[in-house]
Order: sequence, then C-alpha cells, then structure tokens
Amino acid sequence: MGDVAKDLTSGTVGGAAQLIVGHPFDTIKVKLQSQPAPLPGQAPKYAGAMDAVRQTIAVEGPRGLYKGMGAPLATVAAFNAVLFTVRGQMEALLRSEPGATLTVGQQVICGAGAGVAVSFLACPTELIKCRLQAQSALADSASAGAMVKYGGPMDVARHVLRSEGGVRGLFKGMVPTLAREVPGNAVVFGVYEALKQYMAGGPDTSKLGRGSILTAGGLAGAAFWLTVYPTDVVKSVIQVDDYKNPKYSGSINALKQIFASEGLKGLYKGFGPAMARSVPANAACFLAYEVTRSSLG
Repeated sequence: MGDVAKDLTSGTVGGAAQLIVGHPFDTIKVKLQSQPAPLPGQAPKYAGAMDAVRQTIAVEGPRGLYKGMGAPLATVAAFNAVLFTVRGQMEALLRSEPGATLTVGQQVICGAGAGVAVSFLACPTELIKCRLQAQSALADSASAGAMVKYGGPMDVARHVLRSEGGVRGLFKGMVPTLAREVPGNAVVFGVYEALKQYMAGGPDTSKLGRGSILTAGGLAGAAFWLTVYPTDVVKSVIQVDDYKNPKYSGSINALKQIFASEGLKGLYKGFGPAMARSVPANAACFLAYEVTRSSLG
C-alpha cells in the first residue's frame, strides 16, 4: 500500500474516532453560538453549557446531542483523508531526504496547506451541520415563524440548492471557514509535533507510547480553539443567517455586530463545550490515526 493510500485510510479512521467522541460537545457549542441575543431584561434561552445539555435532552432526548451528525459522518472520510493526505504529501515535498524528520516550523507549513484543502469540504458540511444543530436554539427568535424546518442533512442540502443560490449557497461562510482551518491546522500540527518531540527528548518520536500520543493530540486540539474560536463563532452565525433577510452582510460585519451587542464575551459563546470536546476528540483522532498508520507499515 502506498503512502497516499495509508494516509487516506488512517485519516478516515482518525476522523471517525474524532466525530464519535466529539459530536455531542459540538452540538452544544453551536446551540450556544447561534442562540439570539436576549432582549433587555430577558434571560437567554440557554444559561450555559449544562443548561443547553439539559434542555436538549428534555426536548429531543439523547439523540438530540447527535443531531446533524449525518452530514459530517458522510463526509468525515473525505475530510480527514484530505487533511492527512495533503499534510503527508507536503511533508514529502519538504523532506531533505526520505524518512527525514521535519522541524516544527515545517509541520506548521504542512498544517496550513492541509487547512486550505479541507476548507472546501468543511464549508458545505459545516453549513448543513450548523443548520440542523441550531434549529432549536433559533426556534424562539423573532423570525421563527418564517424559519425553515429541516428534516435532515439531505433536506438542508436540497433547500439550499433550490432556494439559496444553488451550489454557491453551500459555500456560504467560506471566508471564515478558511480563516479558521488554515491557521488552526497550522497550529494543530505544529503543537502536536512540538509536544511529541519534547516528550521523546528529541526528533525521533517513533518510540512514544499511546499515552504520549493522546496527550499531544488532546493539547494540539485545545490549541486549535484557543487560536481561532472567534472566527468559528462568526462562521456559525453567518451559516445559519436567514438567506432572504440576512442580519449580517459579511464576516467583518458579523464580527462588529457581535462585539457591539455582546462584547468580547459574545465571540466566545460555546467556548467551554468546544474546549471540552476538543481535548478528547483530537486525542482519539491522533491516536487512531497513528495506530492505523503504524499497522499499515
């Protein structure tokens, strides 16, 4: 099996592990991000992450925490296969000789390049996922009467293609998606490699145990959100924004409006569940990737 096929397979397995572990946290994150700002004197729909969990389970049952997983599950193979394969190919280009260990800086470059590639898959997938996850959070807003109700991922895709500008509509939020994925993945792979080399005591990380890989992967995932979280908030609100009567004219306008109405706190809505998800989900992803890649030779 060639290196590309190994990266494709390993990335798929890693992505599946990441999704299964992390999706409930992601659902709560999106609900908190997309709930409308309360009117003066009114309380927000969700008081916090645990309140969002309680309300979701009470209204939708435990399955509500996995709402919207169909879209990322259907594309997780392609997403992670592209991420790890592009990263692997960039590693090959940057190596001075076959098998040479890359520096942390070179891993940062590889991560950034992989981030550009996966953005074209992440944007439509995230749009579908966010629309499904945000439905209940938006249900009490002023425009709820005119809000489209979706039956599932394919229903979202059909509606967007039919009523929101065709294929272009699926790429709504592409700018903040790129602004999240490029620096985010640069940080992830840079931090992951730096931590592995630190724990290994040098550039040879081949003898690291699974505990070390879990630690490096989890902390790398946390570094992702520490770097790009406000960008993710902007992406989410743009992707769930009403097509016919948009609240935001673009990414910068969304950033300004959120900051003006809710302050800096508004750009970190859902940060707690995002971080709580990121550590175990990315730890699982990197461990599954490394174990699968090693087993393939």
